[in-house]
Amino acid sequence: MTAAYLLLSIAAALGMYLCSQHQQLWPAARRHPRLLRVATWTATALATLAAIATEGLWGGVFAALTVLMLGLVVLPYLDAWQRLQRERKHVG
Repeated sequence: MTAAYLLLSIAAALGMYLCSQHQQLWPAARRHPRLLRVATWTATALATLAAIATEGLWGGVFAALTVLMLGLVVLPYLDAWQRLQRERKHVG
């Protein structure tokens, strides 16, 4: 169950980030924002339930949301790094 809530939380963070207007990680994902939002909230709820089953009520809630926040912090840096790599290939 631990792996389930970790993967679901990361998937939820990825879905939230892909709904952003400023993301360049996967531009084609912006075509279906409603579907992404539904999938994101579903993954968040399932991750929280899986974490609660593993860690208990409050520990599970905080664990699932901490992993979600970690994903939301890391994804913009990953996007910027990927954009920098594309620019280096283009210029060089």
